Amino acid sequence: MEKLKERITENGIDYILVGDYYIPDLKLAEENRPIGRYGRLHREYLKQEHPAQYSSLILTGKLWTYLAGLNEQAEERLDVIIEQMKTAEGVTEELKVQNQLEWVGQI
Repeated sequence: MEKLKERITENGIDYILVGDYYIPDLKLAEENRPIGRYGRLHREYLKQEHPAQYSSLILTGKLWTYLAGLNEQAEERLDVIIEQMKTAEGVTEELKVQNQLEWVGQI
């Protein structure tokens, strides 16, 4: 009986010998962006309200990327809303220089 190779490649997929079987050597792409507050909140929402979509995102390896993108969008929208509210209320950097306590209260 001939000795089996430790690693083989077929159809562009690498396989590793585990016992008597070849297992695909698959690696998920790593996402380094943080999911943040809004990503964590949305993850809990998906778990409770949309478990099929949550499972699908996990199985395809796209959950972390999806949540990181969602968190970035939410933070950008929050920044825009805060700037719009500051403009509407007349909160300026000049007020910040003159009276910091009043500025904090209005923010």
